Amino acid sequence: MDAGAVEVLLRRAFCGRLATVGADGAPYCIPMLYVWMDGAVHLHGTAARGHLRSNIEHEPRVCFAIDEPGQVFDYGRFECDSTVSYRSVLVFGRVRMVEERAAKQRFFDALMAKYRTATAPRPKSFYPRIEQITLYVLEVERVTGKEIVLPDISGQWPALDRSKTPDAKP
Repeated sequence: MDAGAVEVLLRRAFCGRLATVGADGAPYCIPMLYVWMDGAVHLHGTAARGHLRSNIEHEPRVCFAIDEPGQVFDYGRFECDSTVSYRSVLVFGRVRMVEERAAKQRFFDALMAKYRTATAPRPKSFYPRIEQITLYVLEVERVTGKEIVLPDISGQWPALDRSKTPDAKP
């Protein structure tokens, strides 16, 4: 994917998965709501020391993955000749914890702009538990994007047979 398409997906994807590693070497991957802001991924969690925070304190290098599935389509004559159209972005970098109230306030304003129920008559920019969260900012060191575009019907089987094993017999 080109940089513009990566940026669009980072802004609009619903959620992502943050992968960390613990002191024992075990991987840990969790789904998280996020905001793409100022060229970084912003996430939050409880201020209590749990699995996520312990892992980040041990090793701040992480990977954050988002994706947007498309449709499954056939590209060849055998059942295994199927794939899915999709877009995905992987962000690699280091996470830092941010404790400043103003930064948390700005993050939550952006988070609620992305996820709030627009018609709900609730107070805006009021976060009574803001001191109970930790704001995590993933500073980007490397980002990759990949997509498989759904071909039009003329590029799908049976109009076009792109079987990886054309000589196979059932």
